[in-house]
Amino acid sequence: MKNLNGVAGLAALSLVLSTSAAFAQTEIAWWHAMDAELGQRLEAIATGFNESQSEFVVVPSYKGSYPETLTAAIAAFRANEQPAIVQVFEVGTGTMMAAKGAVNPVHSLMTENGEAWDPSGFLAPVTGYYSDVDGNILSMPFNSSTPIMYYNKDVFEKAGLDRETPPKTWAELETMSRQIMESGAAPCGFTSGWISWVQLENLSAIHDQPYGTLENGFGGLGSEFTFNGDVQVKHWDNLKKWADEGLFQYGGPVGGADAPPKFYAQECAIYMNSSASRAGVVNNSKEFEVGFAPLPFYDDVIAEPKNSIIGGATLWALNGKDAEVYKGVAQFFTYLSSPQVQADWHQATGYLPITNAAFDLGKEQGYYEANPGSDIAINQITRGTPSANSKGIRFGNLTQARTVVDEEFEALLAGSKTAQEALDAAVERGNQILRDFEAANQ
Repeated sequence: MKNLNGVAGLAALSLVLSTSAAFAQTEIAWWHAMDAELGQRLEAIATGFNESQSEFVVVPSYKGSYPETLTAAIAAFRANEQPAIVQVFEVGTGTMMAAKGAVNPVHSLMTENGEAWDPSGFLAPVTGYYSDVDGNILSMPFNSSTPIMYYNKDVFEKAGLDRETPPKTWAELETMSRQIMESGAAPCGFTSGWISWVQLENLSAIHDQPYGTLENGFGGLGSEFTFNGDVQVKHWDNLKKWADEGLFQYGGPVGGADAPPKFYAQECAIYMNSSASRAGVVNNSKEFEVGFAPLPFYDDVIAEPKNSIIGGATLWALNGKDAEVYKGVAQFFTYLSSPQVQADWHQATGYLPITNAAFDLGKEQGYYEANPGSDIAINQITRGTPSANSKGIRFGNLTQARTVVDEEFEALLAGSKTAQEALDAAVERGNQILRDFEAANQ
């Protein structure tokens, strides 16, 4: 290589250095918990942003399940090796809020970096869950969902039921399940994923029943669980009775891994799980037509059911990065929440459109008319005015408390405890988890 001598050499060196600087991009690490098709779609969003500008490059990294990703982020922060962005599921919100100094709140992040920021443009149930007591949004909504009911229209017709009329109440669901089984149309009435989320947390919200004190944990660390009331006991009593009769088949703990195959194989006529399961349900149910409906309710408890509550995750910006990184994070969040990006994500996955503009765009595109039932989740989560009991639940170490709920539900099904005993034990054990979290985060 020739030596760079004299003025010409210096000019050439200057040109090389300036050209290198022009092509240098600020890297933004994004840790997430989505694999398979969802992970591919997430990566496509990052690629879209990277191609839309030349200053920043978002680098997504899959870190395992939601709990694994949260644990990895906490460990990385302690070692000062944290990413700029981490995806945290909704039950980790209390833990993130209590992590003093770890979080760069999205409302201040956007304002400080000159990005347009209008919280009213997001779906109210979504922003309400991820806001502090002053109404400031702490994390960027991304993949929000809510549980709905999927049903097999062909099985309904074989059983002599109207294929276009799913059950609205639990009483109707019980009657229809019996007819389905007695007619031989299917050996099981219904199954469910996420017993904790669907059959306890959302059950409580829909029936306007408290899940805990201090507005379901929104009021601070001193909250206690109270989900062992009459309505919850009544429902778990019924689930036990229906399980003994074969009307209900348990799908397993946590997400209920055994529940989807029961529905896909037409063993169970009805399946309750996240609206984000929509793409998977449709893709795995080619042999029959799937119907979509809101979750059932007890009409002897409440005449007009309240809104369901959210699941899914948001994106948290973590402290400890340079100002340039946060400038890129803010721009990425703006891109991420744009109507077209959100509408595409929602329509491909079944997650909610997090903004009103994305929902409106879907209407303009004719998506909901062309895909009947695709707006069920949105209508269910936005119906009525949320109460203190239906705006969501926010407790520290909620993942551990959900494990306790699963264990006590299995004790109920095994016949070793009554519904009241199982829920009483879950509350007692869950409250100890809350006290331990409170002591660690005072």
